[in-house]
Amino acid sequence: MKLYKKVFYFISGHGRGWAFSANDLMKKFTRQEADSTLSDLVKKGKIRRVCRGIYDYPKYSEFLEQKMSPDIDQVARAFARKFNWRIEISGDSALNLLGLSTQIVGKHIYLSDGENRSYNINGTILEFKKTVLKNIGFKHKESSLIVQALKALGKNNISPKVTDKIRKQIEPTMYNKILKDTQSSTIWIYETIKQICSEN
Repeated sequence: MKLYKKVFYFISGHGRGWAFSANDLMKKFTRQEADSTLSDLVKKGKIRRVCRGIYDYPKYSEFLEQKMSPDIDQVARAFARKFNWRIEISGDSALNLLGLSTQIVGKHIYLSDGENRSYNINGTILEFKKTVLKNIGFKHKESSLIVQALKALGKNNISPKVTDKIRKQIEPTMYNKILKDTQSSTIWIYETIKQICSEN
């Protein structure tokens, strides 16, 4: 199999919407192989350069007949892997991604143990704020997303409507993984997560 096909096979294997940097290819390819092939894949429209050093395998909307905007959470995690940062989504951004905020957000904020940095992703600002990440340690991004959203809402603002809305954003196959992942959370948060991850 030619190098071009090998690299594209590796990228497409992660599914549409995956964002990545050349660093993500280093276990299988040399830096020179990755850089030259990524450039060719961009020219041929197979992948997209999201910003300097970050690419994605874009999702495509059959209805709109065009490529969809980059997945900001995927892009944030690509940066985290590239710079070896630990990151956690901010509460307000978690609410937005889960459809619990009516505000139109032009900025997504992630807490990070790396540097303060800001990037413009197709008109949306992706900002990393340096902070001490005391409670980070979730294995799955969905766990962090739910916990941060619930913290931002507060115990008194949790309703069946809220738990239903979050449940619709989570794949049922993730329920048990999230429950196991978030066991050390505050009691009221974990009890809410048990409601969210209920088959009923």
